[in-house]
Amino acid sequence: MAIGFKIRERLRDRDTEGGFTLVELLVVLVILSLVMGLVGPRVLSYLTDARVRSAKLQIDSLAASLDLFYLDTGRYPSEQEGLKALIARSPSLDNWNGPYLQQSELPLDPWGKPYEYRVPGEKKSYDIVSLGSDGRQGGTDDAADLVNR
Repeated sequence: MAIGFKIRERLRDRDTEGGFTLVELLVVLVILSLVMGLVGPRVLSYLTDARVRSAKLQIDSLAASLDLFYLDTGRYPSEQEGLKALIARSPSLDNWNGPYLQQSELPLDPWGKPYEYRVPGEKKSYDIVSLGSDGRQGGTDDAADLVNR
């Protein structure tokens, strides 16, 4: 009889122990899934918009640096010299007063790819291009090409 009493006592003690039941955990998981389903897409769209805005700001900064380069040297860098002419002096330049960027290396676009520098540009003397999230010409939304205008 003592053994039966101990078993009943253990079962009773287990029922009063703190903790969550499986049903309670499942309810919490369902609620978290619903919240993430509603909030997640909005957060992702903010991240996408932030990357596009960041790329536009970097392109504007590079364009301003190219304009300073032009004021000092009387020309824009050739396509061969590229954007590197903003941070490293070319032997053929006498009036180079750079570096024209604060960074010691050229910035990458928000998707981790280098900006393209094209001379002559479509509407200006040069184009600075980010190919967007897909890294290919064309595209829509965050995959669209971003060009200085």
